[in-house]
Amino acid sequence: MTAATPVPTTAPVAVAAGATTAPAAPTPAATTGSAAASTATTITAIASAATTSTATTSTDSTTTVTTTTAGATTAAVTATAATTAFTPVEPTRTAGAATGTAASGTVRTGTARTTLAPAAPTPAAAPPTAAAPHTPAVPDSEGQTGPTAALPGLPQALSTRARTLAGAVRRRCADLARIESPSGDAPRLDALAEELAAGFRATGATVQREPGPAGDHLVLEWEGRDESLPHLLVVGHHDTVWPAGILTDWPVTEQDGTLSGPGVVDMKGGLAILEGAFALLADLGQRPHRTVRLVVVSDEEVGSPDGRRLVERQLRDAAAVLGLEPPHPDGRLKTARRGSTRVRLTVTGREAHAGNDAADGVSAVDELVDQLVAVRSLTSLPGTELNAGRISGGSRANVVAGRAEAELGLRFSTTEAQRRTLDNLARLTALRPGARVRTEVLSSRPAWPERSANPLLRHVRSLAAVLGQQLDGAPAGGAGDTNLPGSRGLPTLDGFGAVGGGAHARHEHIRIDQLAPRIALLAALLAVPLPRLRDRSEG
Repeated sequence: MTAATPVPTTAPVAVAAGATTAPAAPTPAATTGSAAASTATTITAIASAATTSTATTSTDSTTTVTTTTAGATTAAVTATAATTAFTPVEPTRTAGAATGTAASGTVRTGTARTTLAPAAPTPAAAPPTAAAPHTPAVPDSEGQTGPTAALPGLPQALSTRARTLAGAVRRRCADLARIESPSGDAPRLDALAEELAAGFRATGATVQREPGPAGDHLVLEWEGRDESLPHLLVVGHHDTVWPAGILTDWPVTEQDGTLSGPGVVDMKGGLAILEGAFALLADLGQRPHRTVRLVVVSDEEVGSPDGRRLVERQLRDAAAVLGLEPPHPDGRLKTARRGSTRVRLTVTGREAHAGNDAADGVSAVDELVDQLVAVRSLTSLPGTELNAGRISGGSRANVVAGRAEAELGLRFSTTEAQRRTLDNLARLTALRPGARVRTEVLSSRPAWPERSANPLLRHVRSLAAVLGQQLDGAPAGGAGDTNLPGSRGLPTLDGFGAVGGGAHARHEHIRIDQLAPRIALLAALLAVPLPRLRDRSEG
């Protein structure tokens, strides 16, 4: 077993499109980022590592470029566009000073300013290869033609570039994990939101900060090639279950092909992969096929009590919904989720001296214990699970407890089980005279049932196959923000985040070798037209 190695900090994975293959001047050093954000440096070290690891497949790439945004310093990876049969979208940039020299200028996206710095000198590129002849699409076993037939050459370009970018995405994930962001800690969540906004702006997104009671949410949008189509919605979150200070005894480390640390799989890895996917498209001079909107909420780990409104707002007219939660440990996507509800059970008793006047008191702690036993029997319906996650109460050992409470986590496989269980909890009454019991629903997500026909999964499987990947889907036990669209029948898939395991546990990790396949898959899903997913969907 190799020793764990702390991962050096880097900058957002931003890619400037349209770089030329001609030699250019060296890259200027990056400036220092804000104290709240991760330390940003030039991307040259990342590029060198990425080029070394992919030298046999990506000898035509060059990487450098620093970019500066408000509040944080970011970096861009500029790579020569792959020779493919599709037509790239021309990026917005200023003309070069002379023929054969990389242009320099600025691209304004939102409030950020991305500087297209000259690329570092590179060896002469190999002569371009001829574009592969167009081969008619062959229908699959279900009678559908290949998903990338309209963009021949794209799969190879995506896979090659994804391998080049994987190192930068890995370090980006490590940087995001070093910005602690526990649910409810608004200053820390806002610092991470600013860092995420800087990175996504550099890939061409417009960013809107949505204030929330426990930290700002983000709503981002990328223009598509066909703005007339319904948008593709992606949902994610930047809060974690880990308390502030956890990095002191559990630093972000790389060991034996994995990256471990608080929040790496749930879900900072997913956010880094999506940033890498958009960076990859920009690298190839491509835009998403349709408008893409991303909602990143700050309270998902506590049920999205405020962030839910933003997700619901963007569901209107969405063609499909993708979730950035981690997949199953074997990489399968998530095709359904159980419903979940957080309930606070509060008991009020009467305080008294535990030695002299115990008979005058009513113990809230004793009442709560008895109520939890009763609740256990009420939640024994098929398809229902209960977790008593937190209990508190009382003040001193010599005082009869006047107050106690428990926070319960409930999971349901069906909406009927959810309804019946919550009705039972609402009717709880005190078991001893003088005690009072109150049930409060803190957050609730409806069950997202498995559906027999799943054209979105079929489409993603076809894309994965074209990229040389084997992929499938299966229901998941946990709940998330994709429960909302899934429960309403919208085409929904979750699990597009980093492959790994140990969410909410000390062995949380991602598999480094699975970053490139996930980057390529997401980039393909953004770039390729969606099939007809439901009757009222267009395109």
